[in-house]
Amino acid sequence: MASLFLSCVIFCIIGSMTSILALPPTEPPLIHDHPFVAIWNAPTNRCQRLQIPLDTAAFQAVTTPAAVPGQFLTIFYEGKLGHYPKVGIDRQKIYEGGVPQNGNLPEHLAKAQNQIDHSISQDSSPGLAVIDWESWRPLWDQNWGSKRIYQKLSIIHALQMAPFLSSKQISKLAKDQFQLNGRRLMEKTISLGIRERPSRRWGFYLFPDCFNYGWDKPDYTGKCSLKTQKQNNEMLWLWERSTALFPSVYLHLSLRNSPRAALFVRNRVQEALRVAALPKRPYTVPIFVYTRVLYRDQTEMFESQADLISTVGESAALGASGIVMWGGIKDYNSKTSCQSLSEYLTSTLNQYIANVTAATMLCSEVLCQGKGRCIRKDYNSPH
Repeated sequence: MASLFLSCVIFCIIGSMTSILALPPTEPPLIHDHPFVAIWNAPTNRCQRLQIPLDTAAFQAVTTPAAVPGQFLTIFYEGKLGHYPKVGIDRQKIYEGGVPQNGNLPEHLAKAQNQIDHSISQDSSPGLAVIDWESWRPLWDQNWGSKRIYQKLSIIHALQMAPFLSSKQISKLAKDQFQLNGRRLMEKTISLGIRERPSRRWGFYLFPDCFNYGWDKPDYTGKCSLKTQKQNNEMLWLWERSTALFPSVYLHLSLRNSPRAALFVRNRVQEALRVAALPKRPYTVPIFVYTRVLYRDQTEMFESQADLISTVGESAALGASGIVMWGGIKDYNSKTSCQSLSEYLTSTLNQYIANVTAATMLCSEVLCQGKGRCIRKDYNSPH
């Protein structure tokens, strides 16, 4: 392994270096001399067929979510990696047993291995591998709302196994079975990926989460609750096996140009940094923050310059290794949407991405002698 990448601590207000705090070293950049990278990860083949030019030269890697071998970033969706147990969105169909305790782990791993071998070449260069499993969460108490179906199915499974137990005992059995098998499925899957393709940095999309969604409340600070931090601590088993973390900071349209957008993003990234330092390692794993050029749940409104600062800029200032600019199939599937993206790249996004990546490189060179990345001294500072 290359020499460890140290974290430089700076005063962002005056731009001068202060004494280095006891920060854990982090892994070196995957792209040489780029302490912070921007990765494009959106399907733009429709735009190419329409012959609408898209200038993505500001990004250090240009990829698509489709299963294209040889990319810097490979994403494995639920149906593309083994036999992932889940319930359909309409709750009418159960896939692969529905809950992890009903799954077949050996068959899952055998299929997953074939899919990994097909998607990432054996002699692949360093890059990222993202597992995107979102139907359920491995902690029982985090399956609320529409995900409560996994608790119900687990209770049914426990009743079938031990109908003589009391309701309290059944609930405990269901929870234990769900968490044990969910953990085993995630552990074995990511360990398989790392073993098969060690040059890639592996992690699960949206992990860790912060659940800081209450931005409509008057006293919103964006901070992750102590309950959420405790739950993330309980998933130490996952952080010990992950070789990268992929939190998400997709902005809702209601946060457009709001100072609360920065609070939302800042605390989600900071929680990922905290979690990355939990395992007893000589270094922390890289953090790549998922973001979008479009506000979530719509396909027409692009992020403002202020919100690029709140997402991309905040991620860089806090010490993330980079951002992944994700997009879905529905985002750019018409001439109008492709033209809008082309104009946005040229007028707004490319300039900002170029400025941020250049600034992080310059700061690393000047203040860290090219051997670390600069981070904001006070994470909750607006500077």
